[in-house]
Amino acid sequence: MTRQNKWRHRLLAPLVYLAAVLLLLEDWFWDLGAKLVNLIASWPPLRVLETRIKALKPYPALCAFVLPGLLLFPVKVLAVLAIASGHPISGVTVIVAAKIGGAALVARLYTLTKPALLSLAWFARWHDAFMRIKDRWIGRLKATDAYRRASMMSALMRSAVRALVRRLRPASRGRHASRPARTFRRLLAMWRARHRH
Repeated sequence: MTRQNKWRHRLLAPLVYLAAVLLLLEDWFWDLGAKLVNLIASWPPLRVLETRIKALKPYPALCAFVLPGLLLFPVKVLAVLAIASGHPISGVTVIVAAKIGGAALVARLYTLTKPALLSLAWFARWHDAFMRIKDRWIGRLKATDAYRRASMMSALMRSAVRALVRRLRPASRGRHASRPARTFRRLLAMWRARHRH
């Protein structure tokens, strides 16, 4: 490896690590969001709404697909302003909630509107090109040491969380377990089920 390549490698390494962590977080947010949507998808008014969305023509389907991203943008800006004005916990909580909720909504809308959207020739062309590029770059990223190390760190963090939950579990068992503890255990069980497969 030449001296110039070594310097380039050293300069780009933090960016590769950042990309690996962001990819793992994005996967986690997407999966968690999809699970949340699946939990509430059986609610009758949502079933009716989903049927109507599936029946949309291509351009109204495109509007339905793009709308959540546009609506969530001001929420994220307000969260950043909250962080900047001295309310970091509120701001980060809003960003995380918007990210999970947005990922859930976009994932569901993508599933519902995809057939109508792919009937638009220009959308199908851009969609296929984007998916090819995305798959190629994600494949390259997953082949890096940075991604493997970030995955190992993620696995270690998961085991630490499991150990912590096991230690906390005896104190919160029984009929008098608090609602936050029950909710946390439920979410953790869903997350564990996803990572077993």
